[in-house]
Amino acid sequence: MILEVAVIVLFLFWAGTLAMFLAYIRAQKQLAAQQVQGDALRDQRIKDLIRRVENYQDGNVRMGQELQELRAVVGPLPDKLASLEQRDPSSLSFAQAARLVGMGASVDELTQSCGLTQAEAELMSKLHKN
Repeated sequence: MILEVAVIVLFLFWAGTLAMFLAYIRAQKQLAAQQVQGDALRDQRIKDLIRRVENYQDGNVRMGQELQELRAVVGPLPDKLASLEQRDPSSLSFAQAARLVGMGASVDELTQSCGLTQAEAELMSKLHKN
């Protein structure tokens, strides 16, 4: 009889241990699934950040290229301006043409009085009209 009670107690102990072990395994599986989801989310965030950094870098490269183009265009302007100012001294300066435009002179009047070409007179008119 004691042997039968001991066997029953051991069986109950073994069944309880097995139930706790299965509960532990189930909890570990849930933790592993949560970890996989967290890892996938982290990987997606990393990919998004990489894409954003690449877009930022591409934008910087394009901006640098455009700055180089602007430097190429703007660089010779001081020399061109100086040569325009040193042009035929008998003709009026561009500053005087700008004043005439401010007073309401037409493109034809600028070409006649200042000795400007038609294109120069149109440009001065567009630049200095109020």
